[in-house]
Amino acid sequence: MPAPIRLRELIRTIRTARTQAEEREMIQKECAAIRSSFREEDNTYRCRNVAKLLYMHMLGYPAHFGQLECLKLIASQKFTDKRIGYLGAMLLLDERQDVHLLMTNCIKNDLNHSTQYVQGLALCTLGCMGSSEMCRDLAGEVEKLLKTSNSYLRKKAALCAVHVIRKVPELMEMFLPATKNLLSEKNHGVLHTSVVLLTEMCERSPDMLSHFRKLVPQLVRILKNLIMSGYSPEHDVSGISDPFLQVRILRLLRILGKGDDDSSEAMNDILAQVATNTETSKNVGNAILYETVLTIMDIKSESGLRVLAINILGRFLLNNDKNIRYVALTSLLKTVQTDHNAVQRHRSTIVDCLKDLDVSIKRRAMELSFALVNGNNIRGMMKELLYFLDSCDPDFKADCASGIFLAAEKYAPSKRWHIDTIMRVLTTAGSYVRDDSVPNLIQLITNSVQMHAYTVQRLYKALLDDISQQPLVQVASWCIGEYGDLLVSGQCEEEEPIQVSEDEVLDVLEGLLVSNLSTPVTRGYSLTAIMKLSTRFSSLNRIKKVVSIYGSSIDVELQQRAVEYNANDLLDLLGGNDVVPVIQTTVPTKPASAGGELLDLLGDLSLTVIPPMTAYNKNGLKIEFTFERSNPNPNIAVITIHATNSTEADMTEFVFQAAVPKTFQLQLLSPSSNVVPALNQGSVTQVIRVLNPQKVRCYCEPRPHSASYRSRSSEISPFILKHLQ
Repeated sequence: MPAPIRLRELIRTIRTARTQAEEREMIQKECAAIRSSFREEDNTYRCRNVAKLLYMHMLGYPAHFGQLECLKLIASQKFTDKRIGYLGAMLLLDERQDVHLLMTNCIKNDLNHSTQYVQGLALCTLGCMGSSEMCRDLAGEVEKLLKTSNSYLRKKAALCAVHVIRKVPELMEMFLPATKNLLSEKNHGVLHTSVVLLTEMCERSPDMLSHFRKLVPQLVRILKNLIMSGYSPEHDVSGISDPFLQVRILRLLRILGKGDDDSSEAMNDILAQVATNTETSKNVGNAILYETVLTIMDIKSESGLRVLAINILGRFLLNNDKNIRYVALTSLLKTVQTDHNAVQRHRSTIVDCLKDLDVSIKRRAMELSFALVNGNNIRGMMKELLYFLDSCDPDFKADCASGIFLAAEKYAPSKRWHIDTIMRVLTTAGSYVRDDSVPNLIQLITNSVQMHAYTVQRLYKALLDDISQQPLVQVASWCIGEYGDLLVSGQCEEEEPIQVSEDEVLDVLEGLLVSNLSTPVTRGYSLTAIMKLSTRFSSLNRIKKVVSIYGSSIDVELQQRAVEYNANDLLDLLGGNDVVPVIQTTVPTKPASAGGELLDLLGDLSLTVIPPMTAYNKNGLKIEFTFERSNPNPNIAVITIHATNSTEADMTEFVFQAAVPKTFQLQLLSPSSNVVPALNQGSVTQVIRVLNPQKVRCYCEPRPHSASYRSRSSEISPFILKHLQ
């Protein structure tokens, strides 16, 4: 076979592809050639083929068929073969494939290899994809290399030990003796990886955390040498000596100092030095300062040091980098409860962040602004937040409105200010407020007795301007219903009263009932408000007419309200005891037919003259009706059914069902049982309550061969009787 193309040539060829289909064709062709080479056990070009396969894997194409070839390269004696083999193992294998277990012996041999670079390859691979079984088998070899004097191997062994501890935490104590001298190393690579290893051990074990607290002075000394040392080209990054190591040490100090007075006191001075001496013109300096701030806030630091940390975050808010501003706001939000006064000094800068174009910064600034609100700054902060509510995106309005409600309830300087603020929210973002805002505001208005006239006038004027904000309309409707007499009398003292008539008020409420913008809940508030005004306004006939119209509304809620408001027993809301129903509907009396007896369910006839009647008697089941009127409300008929069973077997799952016209209201109480005993040894009783507020007469006639009643009038729904045996 001809020699396969080199990796560089393959890359150049693939890059010439103009379409994805053309690239896929090239990849498939090359994969076919690589498969053929693998089948022929071509050792000469195995390394080259695996390298090309890894490149195709990086492009997203399947390369799993090269896994065993990687193992063959690892077993090779050539360093170039091992390097590609280990790289392929790290990319193509993980602990989900059993193939990786075949590597254990090869890795063990290479960990004891005479060449440090081969040992380094084995350590990298184990630290990248070693499974729990491999880590248990090879932990001893890693621990030996951690004690070696070779800096190249020690730093790789430390990182490999981190992976071993994550996979098998119980092996942690094996590495404890080896950590004794790690921080004495002069090599920064070893120091860095050693700090990473110590951090991992402290985070996973409280015992290790207590053990390593004695290393705090040594860590402080290393950090001090880093910030005080002169220019070192080997470790310098933008004028700062090894910022990566500094960040790692600060993170470990934070863990060691948390909740420990002695450790915290030992690191206070060095943290102050880092905070004051670190250059902030470069991003690496900001990274160190941010880690320093987190450390100061987590340990038991001095109050002056905490103020210094918050001032650093305040400077971050002025940075042009959005990421820095975001982490500053997030950190201030975490500390505002413990260092409220220090954060308050940066209030103006935080409020300015509400105008930022970045959505994440804007949200963090909003949350922090609400956290800064108190009794001293409530007026100024609410002014800024209301301006933000007016101009912010819809995604923010619900949370912002809720925050304003809570802050106003907690810190309101006066009742009028509180009501004005809530009304401003409702007029600005009423459609976005929470569902519980309406009853809460109604409660607030109810308790503010002296503000009733002012509130109802403000809400009435708001309705004239805009009825699209449903929570605003609901609160306004409730207030007009409660305090409409104050509105028309012009008793407002807080501002110039408006001149409005009863008819104008009713026009507004009726407009809400028919508006397409009104929700069913809003219409319910409006109808109730109109009903309440019947006791405060003189326009009784108009109110009766409006209420009666909705007695036949397709909206069940509105229909029920209208029917109940027209009933005589509801506190006589429409007048005295002699009030007649609003809608009088008379159905001509029909004579009894030869087929049965005539039943006037809820007409003007007294139910006391109607004897019990047999409603159903078939297949052994007999059902009788008895009738009486309800004492509190003569418009309610009480029908009691008695079901008996003359057969020899019990009738189970007995169910009685009934239907009434729209103008009626039906209530089926629970039956005494769902089993009708056999041989008439007992009966099942059930009570039915029927309300006929408009006194429409219903004529029903029992049929001899049917288990149901069918009405003679097409407007009346039949009673349906059903039993299941």
